Amino acid sequence: MLALRLTRGARPAVQLRRLLLAVAAAGTGFLLLSTLGYAMSHAENPGGSALRLAWCLTPLAATVHFAVAVARTDPATKPRTGLSAVGLGPIGLMTVSAMATALSCTLGSLLALLLFLHLRGDFTGIPFDGAAAEFLAARQPLPVPAALTLLALVPAIASLTVALVLLPRDARPAAARAVRQGYGRFGAYGRTVARETFGAYGRFGARGRSEPAGSRTAGAAPDPEQDGTPPVQAGDSALAAPAGDDSTDAQSNTAADHDPHHPPAPGTTPAGLPWGIAVLTTGLAVQTYAGRTPAATGLDLPGRLAIGAPAVLVGWALTVLGLAVAGPGLAHLCGRLLQTARPGALRLLAGRVLMEEATRIGRPLGVVCAVASGAFAMTALYDTSAPAFGPLTTLGTLVVSGCTVATLLTAAVEAKHARADTTAALLRLGAPATMLRSAAALRAGALLALFGPLTLVVAELAALPLAR
Repeated sequence: MLALRLTRGARPAVQLRRLLLAVAAAGTGFLLLSTLGYAMSHAENPGGSALRLAWCLTPLAATVHFAVAVARTDPATKPRTGLSAVGLGPIGLMTVSAMATALSCTLGSLLALLLFLHLRGDFTGIPFDGAAAEFLAARQPLPVPAALTLLALVPAIASLTVALVLLPRDARPAAARAVRQGYGRFGAYGRTVARETFGAYGRFGARGRSEPAGSRTAGAAPDPEQDGTPPVQAGDSALAAPAGDDSTDAQSNTAADHDPHHPPAPGTTPAGLPWGIAVLTTGLAVQTYAGRTPAATGLDLPGRLAIGAPAVLVGWALTVLGLAVAGPGLAHLCGRLLQTARPGALRLLAGRVLMEEATRIGRPLGVVCAVASGAFAMTALYDTSAPAFGPLTTLGTLVVSGCTVATLLTAAVEAKHARADTTAALLRLGAPATMLRSAAALRAGALLALFGPLTLVVAELAALPLAR
């Protein structure tokens, strides 16, 4: 009930994103039901039915990815003061977000069921002169348990994924988490795993103040009372660290890495760029090798898509994974390139912001690049005289492309909300609003200049094994 009230009281922009999620869930649910109808009308071809069901995994993954992006930008599930007192702590907010996702996806599944039953003619007769009767099994009774099971896949997987992504995690550094709770030497509570030596107590002024002046040895630390420096308090790591030591920065970076919602520092390069390039290269190599197999071993996907050998699907999956993993690193590289060769205030601001947002927008941008390259490769394989794609292929393409683009736009909105304080501070300091808009346009242009040619190159390389 609380999730329903929070859903009703959201702003129009949030409601629009939830409505788009419901539409995506409806499209995916209709594809799953269409697979059930094909299996009912083609009982002699179980392999083709299994292939169509596996083909639906791509729209399902795109819908779940979009659901996670919508849940991350939902302001109703952000931690606020006083919510823990009424039982809405981090776990409670995560549960509310998962329930809101389940509500949106369930609404879409119900719309898919109504459309499926209408096209089957279960309400007022078969529409469109029975054009959809072949792949919907219009003249056969619908197995209700199987239909409900397929419809429950999208809400269940989406809500479970949202719960796992938004699950609160310990954001403390690894050194702080390794502290063993217990009474150590001299009654100190929280003794670390690494044992301290006796000289550590002398170096930090642990000697008593009753020691007479001049009785200290040459290696002893000066008394903080005599030098005028304040004594180091327990737990003050910033004061305890010596000058020039970057242990504090390392701990803060470690804490940022353990927090899934906090991007790394702008100077930290995402670690997935080499792995992404390696996986992308492997995927292209697999597609090239699979293109040499005989055409008799090919597979025919729905919508008259002949992809050749089954290994081509594996190569495409590796290509998508490689671009998604390498996306943050490529976006971070764009930010660095913007700041080269004596940057001005505009390029410096655009580059630093892009480096900070690389992890947040890089992965959705890599997925969009992969989907665009795949769509370009498919359209390049067909001449103008070739038959058009089928309705299910068109629907699946619209769901996948729409979800990926909507996920990228949602990630951009999340990044804008994350830097709202920085933008307000710049405006208070006198920065013109036109400069901020110019920096945003410069960031978009830099990303387009890098990811646009990359998309075309990957599409050409992916289409070469099939163009024979």
